Amino acid sequence: MPNIPCFMTRRSFSWTLCGLPFSLRLPAAELEAMPWNEPARVARVYLASKQVHWPRPDLDVVKDVAEVEARLQEVARKNAHHVRFVGGEVLRADEEVKPWLARMGDIDGVLIVPVTQPTGPLRALIDALDVPALFFSRPYATHAWSGIAATRKREKKKLDVLATSSYGDLDDYMRIFRAAHHLRKSRIIVGAAKSAGRQATMDAYTKQFGTAMAYLDYNDLKASFEATDAAKAQKLADEFTRGALRVVEPTPKEIHAALRFYLTALEIMKREKANALTVDCFGSWPAKQMVAYPCITFSKLNDAGMYGVCEGDLPSTMTQILVTGYSGMPGFVSDPVFDLSRNEVIHAHCVAATKMAGLQGPSSPYIIRHHLETAEGAVLQVLMPSGQPVTVARFDGPARMLLSTGEVTGTVDSDRGCRSQIRTRVKDAEKWLQAYGPGLHRVIFYGDHTPALERMGRLLGFEVVQEM
Repeated sequence: MPNIPCFMTRRSFSWTLCGLPFSLRLPAAELEAMPWNEPARVARVYLASKQVHWPRPDLDVVKDVAEVEARLQEVARKNAHHVRFVGGEVLRADEEVKPWLARMGDIDGVLIVPVTQPTGPLRALIDALDVPALFFSRPYATHAWSGIAATRKREKKKLDVLATSSYGDLDDYMRIFRAAHHLRKSRIIVGAAKSAGRQATMDAYTKQFGTAMAYLDYNDLKASFEATDAAKAQKLADEFTRGALRVVEPTPKEIHAALRFYLTALEIMKREKANALTVDCFGSWPAKQMVAYPCITFSKLNDAGMYGVCEGDLPSTMTQILVTGYSGMPGFVSDPVFDLSRNEVIHAHCVAATKMAGLQGPSSPYIIRHHLETAEGAVLQVLMPSGQPVTVARFDGPARMLLSTGEVTGTVDSDRGCRSQIRTRVKDAEKWLQAYGPGLHRVIFYGDHTPALERMGRLLGFEVVQEM
């Protein structure tokens, strides 16, 4: 099989192409049908008035639209893995809006291109939209750009404005539309006991972003684990062990169980057509009582462009799906450790991807260790890259995302905390500590994704709160 980069494009993000066992590979047609794999479906629409005043009374609307169309087709070609454009009609009256939207069907977003001033049925279109919309205003096309920010804030619309002469400035928004589609079409399996509070959290994220979620019963997990081919798991465990720098505490039996859990998770996700798994391993499903520790499973899922998140943490899972879907960088869910004397924050956990610097890049070296807090099981100590900026983020409910940045200065080898640790230099540790938002966990992504997350917030309807 060719060495295809493991990145989330339609043809390369899949169970087949991310180094997973041969027996779990799916036919190409089935892989392409996975809804989260597909490009975003974005409808473009041109707005013009019946009587043109600006940018000039004799503007040839048809010619102007044709020129923009040619440039947008180039944008579409350049971003073919991210978006597929539909639509392209010119609307001039309010009554044209709803029939046009009905013809567009299931779309992930709308690219609004004003052509004249007045701007035709802009108000009617904004009122009718329930998907993210970008108002793309070329110089001299309209004055309507001036009201977009106020409308978004006042009416809490999923709406952003881009005023530019460069069509290249649209590229980042195409990635954002793709990330929004990826989040909307993802499916999360939640291994946890059902509760009213957890269900309310699941329902809130589904309502805001469309992400599907379903519970996994522990008895189902146990039965699936027992049905998994032990010999196949042993082969995978041997390969995994050979790839490590060394094995410190875990026994071969513990490593075998961890890889058997991985095969079990893949079978369940394949059956459920899911791309994310989170398990409440310190709550309703205590790790010591489970069939095996899930930590290596989560690491390998994250390396494969899927999602494995510990502790049944839905806000972190949603954060990972969105930011990884945009950036191609796996997330590292961490317990932050502050050291004000050094203006540093250490991020520590027993689950880390080896491809933190990018799904298409090389893997970091790893050591196989016991889970530190329980002194059993098998987990990874990943020696992550240094000298790079990182984004620290986490949803605090569907309408709010906490955000900060830092720079990785090195890894930490400590017998306290968790196995994988990175030391980060931050802008103002004291300020962050005093403003620290609710929830211990934060999700680390290599690279500074602040501008993209601020745009995502405007387009997807959540507030971005800088923690420092």
